[in-house]
Amino acid sequence: MEHSSSSSPRASGPLPTAVLGATGLVGQRLVSLIEAHPWFELTALAASPASSGRAYGEAVRWCLTESLPARVAALEVEAVSPELGARVVFSALDAEVAGPIERGLAAAGAWVFSNAASHRMHPAVPLLLGEVNADHLALVERQDFGPGAIVSNPNCTTAGLVLALAPLAEVAGLRRVQLVTLQARSGAGQAGGGGLRLSDNLLPHIAGEEEKIECETARILGDCDGERVRPHALALSATCNRVAVPDGHTLCVSVELERPASAAELIEAWDGFSGEPQALGLPTAPRHPTRYDAADDAPQPALHAELDGGMRTTVGRLRPCAVLDWKFTALTHNTLRGAAGGALLGAELAVARGLVPVD
Repeated sequence: MEHSSSSSPRASGPLPTAVLGATGLVGQRLVSLIEAHPWFELTALAASPASSGRAYGEAVRWCLTESLPARVAALEVEAVSPELGARVVFSALDAEVAGPIERGLAAAGAWVFSNAASHRMHPAVPLLLGEVNADHLALVERQDFGPGAIVSNPNCTTAGLVLALAPLAEVAGLRRVQLVTLQARSGAGQAGGGGLRLSDNLLPHIAGEEEKIECETARILGDCDGERVRPHALALSATCNRVAVPDGHTLCVSVELERPASAAELIEAWDGFSGEPQALGLPTAPRHPTRYDAADDAPQPALHAELDGGMRTTVGRLRPCAVLDWKFTALTHNTLRGAAGGALLGAELAVARGLVPVD
């Protein structure tokens, strides 16, 4: 992913930054993105006890197409602890262990940007999707974790869905949403993706996924008064499937709107959608967070997942729905927009708003 040439907001240079769960797939994405970033300097990598004490290049099974930078390969993997010496921490830990570790880091003064589900529904933790609900960052003032803070990323599927829905909510409102997903193998991580029976197959169940999407979407689209979030009242039903696609979650969506809108109005809403990250020119902000592709066979993971550095949601196949009002297909890169890139954009937004101490 290319970054803008924006200089660091810190006079003495980039902010010291750590990645937790650095050997996993999302951790690797974070490592790759941060190493090329103008605002953050990768100073600590942390992983499981099996990896700690080893050089990162030896501990990791690097699976990205981008080469592992030599400087990063030489860094020693540390045990996960609050003593990482980083102002900004990106967490790619499993939800089973992330909660107390992230709270401990916040208590030690770190700003933690988490891909884990542990704090997504915490009333004082922003569930942040930069273009949609930047105002939810005000919730950090209510946190009592310590001098630091925790900001959560949504589920990877939720991120793409909300980016497709938010422009429609702005122009016509949302009443009901029916969703069927075709989710990439990489969404199960390195271990999960390799162990699934996906050759000539489809798995019609992803544990906990449907519930996460339904709850998180309402929270992100909800109104925040600075004290709490009032979830959006839309009714949402999700059905999730794992498919044999490397990267890119495909979403088949039907919507009922609150007010009538034409196809042209909806397409204009997608193509014109932007938010605070674009207004601020943040390094990881895509030029077009959503974009409509009028081709009959768009969007496709192989053709559209990497657009705008993997940070764009591409929408296509808009047509009338016989049950609700409209139906369409959307596509998002699950480990970039839906995970590492989304967390990085959230951190940029918090820094740009002056929330993260930089000196």
